Amino acid sequence: IMTATQDGPSKSSQIMRSLTPLINGEETFRKSGEAGEAGLWPSITGTPGSQEEGLNDVQEMIKTEKFYPERRLRGVLEELSCGCWLGQDKAELDKGDPGHSSRTRLDRERLKSCMRELESMGQQARTLRAQVKRHTVRDKLRLCQNFLQKLRFLADEPQHSIPDIFIWMMSNNKRIAYARVPSKDLLFSIVEEETGKDCAKVKTLFLKLPGKRGFGSAGWTVQAKVELYLWLGLSKQRKDFLCGLPCGFEEVKAAQGLGLHAFPPVSLVYTKKQTFQLRAHMYQARSLFAADSSGLSDPFARVFFINQSQCTEVLNETLCPTWDQMLVFDNLELYGEAHELRDDPPIIVIEIYDQDSMGKADFMGRTFAKPLVKMADEAYCPPRFPPQLEYYQIYRGNATAGDLLAAFELLQIGPAGKADLPPINGPVDADRGPIMPVPVGIRPVLSKYRVEVLFWGLRDLKRVNLAQVDRPRVDIECAGKGVQSSLIHNYKKNPNFNTLVKWFEVDLPENELLHPPLNIRVVDCRAFGRYTLVGSHAVSSLRRFIYRPPDRSAPSWNTTVRLLQRCRVLCNGGPSSHSTGEVVVNMEPEVPIKKLETMVKLDATSEAVVKVDVAEEEKEKKKKKKGTAEEPEEEEPDESMLDWWSKYFASIDTMKEQLRQQEPSGIDLEEKEEVDNTEGLKGSMKGKEKARAAKEEKRKKTQSSSSGQGSEAPEKKKPKIDELKVYPKELESEFDNFEDWLHTFNLLRGKTGDDEDGSTEEERIVGRFKGSLCVYKVPLPEDVSREAGCDPTYGMFQGIPSNDPINVLVRVYVVRATDLHPADINGKADPYIAIRLGKTDIRDKENYISKQLNPVFGKSFDIEASFPMESMLTVAVYDWDLVGTDDLIGETKIDLENRFYSKHRATCGIAQTYSTHGYNIWRDPMKPSQILTRLCKDSKVDGPHFGPPGRVKVANRVFTGPSEIEDENGQRKPTDEHVALSALRHWEDIPRAGCRLVPEHVETRPLLNPDKPGIEQGRLELWVDMFPMDMPAPGTPLDISPRKPKKYELRVIIWNTDEVVLEDDDFFTGEKSSDIFVRGWLKGQQEDKQDTDVHYHSLTGEGNFNWRYLFPFDYLAAEERIVISKKESMFSWDETEYKIPARLTLQIWDADHFSADDFLGAIELDLNRFPRGAKTAKQCTMEMATGEVDVPLVSIFKQKRVKGWWPLLARNENDEFELTGKVEAELHLLTAEEAEKNPVGLARNEPDPLEKPNRPDTSFVWFLNPLKSARYFLWHTYRWLLLKLLLLLLLLLLLALFLYSVPGYLVKKILGA
Repeated sequence: IMTATQDGPSKSSQIMRSLTPLINGEETFRKSGEAGEAGLWPSITGTPGSQEEGLNDVQEMIKTEKFYPERRLRGVLEELSCGCWLGQDKAELDKGDPGHSSRTRLDRERLKSCMRELESMGQQARTLRAQVKRHTVRDKLRLCQNFLQKLRFLADEPQHSIPDIFIWMMSNNKRIAYARVPSKDLLFSIVEEETGKDCAKVKTLFLKLPGKRGFGSAGWTVQAKVELYLWLGLSKQRKDFLCGLPCGFEEVKAAQGLGLHAFPPVSLVYTKKQTFQLRAHMYQARSLFAADSSGLSDPFARVFFINQSQCTEVLNETLCPTWDQMLVFDNLELYGEAHELRDDPPIIVIEIYDQDSMGKADFMGRTFAKPLVKMADEAYCPPRFPPQLEYYQIYRGNATAGDLLAAFELLQIGPAGKADLPPINGPVDADRGPIMPVPVGIRPVLSKYRVEVLFWGLRDLKRVNLAQVDRPRVDIECAGKGVQSSLIHNYKKNPNFNTLVKWFEVDLPENELLHPPLNIRVVDCRAFGRYTLVGSHAVSSLRRFIYRPPDRSAPSWNTTVRLLQRCRVLCNGGPSSHSTGEVVVNMEPEVPIKKLETMVKLDATSEAVVKVDVAEEEKEKKKKKKGTAEEPEEEEPDESMLDWWSKYFASIDTMKEQLRQQEPSGIDLEEKEEVDNTEGLKGSMKGKEKARAAKEEKRKKTQSSSSGQGSEAPEKKKPKIDELKVYPKELESEFDNFEDWLHTFNLLRGKTGDDEDGSTEEERIVGRFKGSLCVYKVPLPEDVSREAGCDPTYGMFQGIPSNDPINVLVRVYVVRATDLHPADINGKADPYIAIRLGKTDIRDKENYISKQLNPVFGKSFDIEASFPMESMLTVAVYDWDLVGTDDLIGETKIDLENRFYSKHRATCGIAQTYSTHGYNIWRDPMKPSQILTRLCKDSKVDGPHFGPPGRVKVANRVFTGPSEIEDENGQRKPTDEHVALSALRHWEDIPRAGCRLVPEHVETRPLLNPDKPGIEQGRLELWVDMFPMDMPAPGTPLDISPRKPKKYELRVIIWNTDEVVLEDDDFFTGEKSSDIFVRGWLKGQQEDKQDTDVHYHSLTGEGNFNWRYLFPFDYLAAEERIVISKKESMFSWDETEYKIPARLTLQIWDADHFSADDFLGAIELDLNRFPRGAKTAKQCTMEMATGEVDVPLVSIFKQKRVKGWWPLLARNENDEFELTGKVEAELHLLTAEEAEKNPVGLARNEPDPLEKPNRPDTSFVWFLNPLKSARYFLWHTYRWLLLKLLLLLLLLLLLALFLYSVPGYLVKKILGA
């Protein structure tokens, strides 16, 4: 079909065409092209771009569990980032092209939008690349696939200048089915990269139902398949319309008439015909769509090729059918050149259906494949033949719906007929009728395997057909073989199985990737011999359950021991005195040094910020300068002042430091090389990146050099406070869900959800099966069978505990919640804790925390539970409401049973150090030596052998440590607990039996709400201890109640100011002056700010005050926060608590009587770390606040009293800081008790009043003292002028008197009077 247009497409479409190469290069989802509107794949003839291939490689690597998929994904993201930069450059060039002057405003704005999106996408890809880690590769891959949708959206025209092409199938003048092809996919261009992806190609279209019938699952079935050749272009380019047709045809042209060219031809006649036979080897499918209400399906496959179709047999009640069937399509006639058919054969369509006894079969999914073609002149031999089984992704609409394992070969029938074809090996299967199995060369090579199944128990089974499950049983099936568990006679009383281990033998492929799935079904045995299916689970990959005998060719432990000993000898600088085969481990706990910062705010509105960041090398210099003067500050704090929160906050700082260190070191060497290789493409970013890298390198060097100098460096690294491990995620994600030997399988029932109906994955879960699998080849080597066969009853599952019911004391510690979702109208919440375990339901409603989204709970709850009946712990956070029911904010669920029985020993965390008293008291009722003895006994490990003091030997490991402990009275006693604890903390180093033990910890769990699935409602920090009731009782719970803030009083005396900028012009003299006063407050108490009196008419910037501020406040030392409680409004029910950094703000102002006061400058001092004040005003510089000079930092909570000069800064017109004054102040901190004993007055009042300042005589208000003003301002300045004026006035007065008296005097003289 050829359609020609006289004029070209609009300029807007050229934007889309310029993006086409980028989209073709960034195809990220399917190898076979993009999905059509009916959820189908209209074409697989396009060449996939490198990005598409890359992401498909990543998906394949994850599926086949290959190494380093994260590296491949980083490469894909780097290519995407570079492609976006190149796309921007191309768009910039296109933007400046004078030939595009006819663009509309929409075209221009759209081009700008595309450029912005490309820039954003490039930056996101680069950021995402740095975040790709081994454990996040699946999530990041999902985010990468969103980029394709963005690019397609950008390429889509907002106003289509060319209509789309419709192909209709008609019957009796009725429209039966149709396909719609976007015109942009068919546009022809002389530039190959800008040509539509389906232009001049034979395209396979699947017709769908028109109207509403074509939407949803009903429209996914194919109505017809049509192969078309489509081309769309300008009339002047019509000579190229047949450029993509396969060879081997003749044109049947229409008769020329009326001077018209005979384009296009009436028809095409193919002169060459080839005959083929298609063999479809349908072996297996897995993870199919659940089409029946039982949660299973009755699947069969239908294979379409050209104009023929065949079906496999129907396998009942399975989601992982193994058909093992070969379908043969005979006498297939294909037209065209033989070599073209070999390189580009027609596609095969495979559809999976669910057979229903009533009605027609239900569509379950579809996939596409291309056969491997063998021509008649080729030999049927390796490496191409026989074909290998491959996995094909099955799609249902736009969603994945399983995998198909099959192979397809298209064999040409030569002149000699079918005799030249490879014979079909193997007879027809007698049991299955005329069904041919997959031939031997193609089907997997089978070996005898034994599958051992650990049946532990069933949990949380829901009702089936309104009846409760009472007598369940588990059936295991794999490749036609299986085993049944023992029957649970009363599920309510004990949901565990009596017989733990059973096994069966089965023939499985030697290639582990081809292993069939293992099906787990749970049935309920009801009255009259009825069996009802409860739920099922398909284990799609047996790879993680395969037992692999230890590799005897690998380096032995002795070799490793020798290497470690050599390393230790080199480190210690001397020979080893220990016997051969021992590895000595000496525990030296290390805690990173904390970094300190000072925040200095400088503005009238406290907006301008200067960050004083003291570098590590400067700190080292400072410490060296101080020498012994600072030694008391470096000593360990008084243990009586420490509590659990001290340990917690120290651990939080350590966690943050570790996260900061992981960010730069997260990218491996290969990734760094890739970054360096691609830097040249982004010139604008190169300079910044290099500068940042140079700074980081310099910082690391200075840190390493400073830590290596002198003998005092190791002493400074000693930890002051024992710490615990703070996990920023769930404990399960750190320890593989505690599935070291006991696994949890979710049982599913019901139809898989579609877009319109059906259930989500969570809604389909009807219970959980707990157990495990072990798959291994038989027979096992003799040495392995001897090791494993201690108790034949348990097979490979040696040393597992009994699953009889056990009573356990569960102790839940809830520390705090963060980032809770607001539940009230005011954007806050009133949270409290609710805990549910079995029949126990605790609601701590009375202790709700008012108006907090980050509440600190500090609560512990003791619950007695019985495993396995009560093993699912639910910790919820509710919002308290005065009226109505309380709202659930979020909840988290913890499976306690897996933790309790795990070899990681998650019952009670192993502390960092052993202590019998104080804040770090040992919580476990068993001492470290007892725990170590039990672990060695359960794991059949030689040891522990204690002695000499401070030394213990476990297997071939020797652990050393302190041999004495200090009791509450300070007396030292000998003990083995320290070395036993060091062995426990390194238990993963023990050969064969070692694994990582859970340390003393706090885990962070996400809070979820069933009404808002998938959206995190906040995070909850907690930990859980579990103690068996038949063991010694544990001590009292740890006191983790929130610290009460301590009351303090800060006394600030403002003595003097100097060099204050002069803002005012004198009314009389015109001199510069300022009316200075100082304002101060503590952050969060702005309404309680205090002002000094005014120093009027300062001509030099000097001010004298002798003024005292008093700031009472409540302070939490551990959090370094001031605590303020106040009502938000007069209608508030409770006071709201705020925690604010302890910062003192001092500002200097110029007082005005007839206008607003003028702000001159400010400084904000962090009371925990602020620059020490200068001794004199001359030594006080602006650099003290900006951090440009090395200034020692002090804490008012340690120094108690500090006096000095501090600079006051403000921003000028260029937004730069400038010095606007200096203030001399004295800070004195007292506790509330001390302040009560030694009271002082505010300002200069009693008691302990301050002296009045010695101010100049000129310091007064001029309009209140006019005589003083005349004396000090007028006379002082205009003295001589005033004298001259007075003299002149006297002369004028004398002259006036003279003139006044002369006439009278003359008259008298004349008249002689």
